[in-house]
Amino acid sequence: MEENIICQWSVFRSLLAILQWWTFNVTVIIMNKWIFQKLEFKFPLSVSCIHFICSSIGAYVVIKMLKLKPLIHVDPEDRWRRIFPMSFVFCINIVLGNVSLRYIPVSFMQTIKSFTPATTVVLQWLVWRKYFEWRIWASLIPIVGGILLASVTELSFNMFGFCAALFGCLATSTKTILAESLLHGYKFDSINTVYYMAPFATMILAIPAMLLEGNGILEWLSIHPYPWSALIIIVTSGVMAFCLNFSIFYVIHSTTAVTFNVAGNLKVAAAVLVSWLIFKNPISYLNAVGCAVTLVGCTFYGYVRHMISQQPPVPGTPRTPRTPRTPRTPLSKMELLPLVNDKLDDKV
Repeated sequence: MEENIICQWSVFRSLLAILQWWTFNVTVIIMNKWIFQKLEFKFPLSVSCIHFICSSIGAYVVIKMLKLKPLIHVDPEDRWRRIFPMSFVFCINIVLGNVSLRYIPVSFMQTIKSFTPATTVVLQWLVWRKYFEWRIWASLIPIVGGILLASVTELSFNMFGFCAALFGCLATSTKTILAESLLHGYKFDSINTVYYMAPFATMILAIPAMLLEGNGILEWLSIHPYPWSALIIIVTSGVMAFCLNFSIFYVIHSTTAVTFNVAGNLKVAAAVLVSWLIFKNPISYLNAVGCAVTLVGCTFYGYVRHMISQQPPVPGTPRTPRTPRTPRTPLSKMELLPLVNDKLDDKV
């Protein structure tokens, strides 16, 4: 009886974690699109900078003041040698995502973002000479095919937004690969990642945002009928961005990798549906099919990764589980897993 209660509570906690993760993720995406489209605040660098500031403050409050999560101590030298390069790529990743949201619909942006597993595998193969078995490559075919179909049939296609989203995938992949090589030895969670990276990202982005968008923001403030109400919405989106990071920390500790993969793809479908209901962007039949094929491909890719991770090691291969591996020091030329960490790809 007691075991059944524990099991039911575990299932309920997992569902609750997934639902609150979905809620914050979809809310951030919709709010950002609303800011760019409805409020006509067409300044993605400034929006990203506000998100970084809110996330920096939120992480400080959670770790230092509320002490809800212990701080992972990083040597001062490592902060500049390891954390700063990661923060730079992290900054580019978020900015490109917001730039793409300004120019293309949420449905199209989310579909392109699903291309990240393919870009990560290709980069690892080209840069690190990692070997992947044929099932990994085969699982990428529906992802690439679905994105090609969605791109060709996108009724609101914009080349600049498309390129921003595509380069955002490359930035996400680069961030993942760098994390494996630069952050080995540190077991970062989403909150500590934001605690260290968001202040650096703010420092990197603040001056370009002021130089490139400062005059435009002053003009926007002078002509907008309700500037202070709009600013409250913009700051609220930053608060929601931090809450998204906190929700990722919660969901990682409440679900399995397989459950997270399936829930992540359903989350994309939910974001596409909600954005269509709010913004009414036109979606053709073939475009919807392309999006669906991509999500099915992402689910299949996650399943393949899980199956390979369950395989026994190659006989005679030494295993040192306590020693972190990096792309430069693979244990063998056995079937290796991509470095895609789907659980952290939604950080804002």
